[in-house]
Amino acid sequence: MQKRIISNNNIRAKEVRLIGEKGEQLGVVSKEDAMRKAWEAKLDLIQVTDKVDPPICKLIDYGKYAYQQGKKERKQTKPNRSGELKSIRLRFGISDHDIETRIKQAQKFFKQGAKVEVNMVLKGRENALFDFAKKKIDKFLEIIKQTTEIKIEKPLKRQGKGFVMIITQVKASK
Repeated sequence: MQKRIISNNNIRAKEVRLIGEKGEQLGVVSKEDAMRKAWEAKLDLIQVTDKVDPPICKLIDYGKYAYQQGKKERKQTKPNRSGELKSIRLRFGISDHDIETRIKQAQKFFKQGAKVEVNMVLKGRENALFDFAKKKIDKFLEIIKQTTEIKIEKPLKRQGKGFVMIITQVKASK
């Protein structure tokens, strides 16, 4: 939600602290003098803040100022991806090439700042061979550790019809 921009005749103060179009301080002037300077420069008088007395006003093009404020607001509301959980699903009979594909996907998620949940769903007779399934997950972890420094946030655990674990990338300390 964009904050309402107070400009020109909507400014209620009798005196304003004026800032020129290049950012130079012009001092405290009456509102009428500030309006005249804005009109002469073919610009608008925009109230930047009213938290001080007298309020701070700037000589600037209204459209340009509104665009800059909107851009600043959009930047502040960008989603924060840290803590987001992405999921990678491994199958019981996954091939080595497919494991490498899942590793590339996990690394892409790490670059976005997300955590990765590794799932392996076991169906039917696969439930009896859970040791073989654990070996597949261990192979996945072994290969990913060669290229990326990871931390196991939630260790491998039997859950429902398969296994689940959560891994994150260890950030390099500066």
